[in-house]
Amino acid sequence: MTVVAMGMPAIRAGQPSVDGRPDTPYLVDRFGRTARDLRVSITEKCSLRCTYCMPEEGLPAIPADELLSTAELVRLVVLAVRELGVHEVRFTGGEPLMRRDLEQIIAGCRAELPDTPLSMTSNGVGLEHRARKLVAAGLDRINISLDTVDREGFARLTRRDRLDSVLAGIRAARAAGLSPVKVNAVLMRQTLSGAADLLAWCIAEGAELRFIEEMPLDADHEWARANMITAAELLEVLGERFTLTPVGRDDPSAPAEQWRVDSGPATVGIIASVTRSFCGDCDRTRLTADGRLRSCLFSDQEYDVRAALRAHAGDAEIAELWRGAMWNKSAGHGIDAAGFVPPERTMGAIGG
Repeated sequence: MTVVAMGMPAIRAGQPSVDGRPDTPYLVDRFGRTARDLRVSITEKCSLRCTYCMPEEGLPAIPADELLSTAELVRLVVLAVRELGVHEVRFTGGEPLMRRDLEQIIAGCRAELPDTPLSMTSNGVGLEHRARKLVAAGLDRINISLDTVDREGFARLTRRDRLDSVLAGIRAARAAGLSPVKVNAVLMRQTLSGAADLLAWCIAEGAELRFIEEMPLDADHEWARANMITAAELLEVLGERFTLTPVGRDDPSAPAEQWRVDSGPATVGIIASVTRSFCGDCDRTRLTADGRLRSCLFSDQEYDVRAALRAHAGDAEIAELWRGAMWNKSAGHGIDAAGFVPPERTMGAIGG
């Protein structure tokens, strides 16, 4: 197998090794995991510049002819479900609302896959104007990123004064019938004091809040283990205002551990990606906006499925490429390893 230098992660050309792989159509790996959750990034563009995700000037633009088209995205999603055993699809970015054809992408997938859950991760900016159209296209659920309800804190963290638009987007999503509406908040030192206020706001609005430990996926490479807020520290802060009762996970592969808030029914989730790694139960496979298959957020091993598509490869050939990519998935993210090196791509370029 040859490795092609692209000024980014090494792109693997040709079929990956499948030595020892069992005869199964599903996306299995060497460690007994099966990928059933597909994350599809559809753009590198974003309307915010969150410090833990993007540089201030934004990510380098992907040339239009290098982005997967509407038809290509629909074809790959349908193939993943029908041929590879994917059960759920989530569209991410960048910010998926930055693509004008988002509704067409979702509608195309829904027409072919009437029973497959289709969801999206968004920052919510501008969602109030498109929520009903997205539901009409076939979107089932949405996760919206919101780290604080303090306007000044929001502006510092995202480098944009757009809090009002995000809050309006969350309310519009609920009004349009998207359920549940989940809010994702990255744990940051500068917003920790407002974590309880954010939880109270989400409970009042009927949104499900999940806090996420910050991961080393920032464009400025300023992440340091010693500076990150841990799940344990967050629980201590929230415990000063709420009574939290652990309820665990509904699904072993689900990343969020749940706590009941003040005897319920509201809950809060914590995704402790760093301190309580769930790599052993990971069931995700990833497709980047420029058509690369990734088996893990933290692996720089990518396989070029766009080239196969445009070389008129059949579904069987593409499926085999995808199976091989996942068979070579690593055991875990390796953040605690002495020689850990963050991936070349940032979160905004990979997709959440």
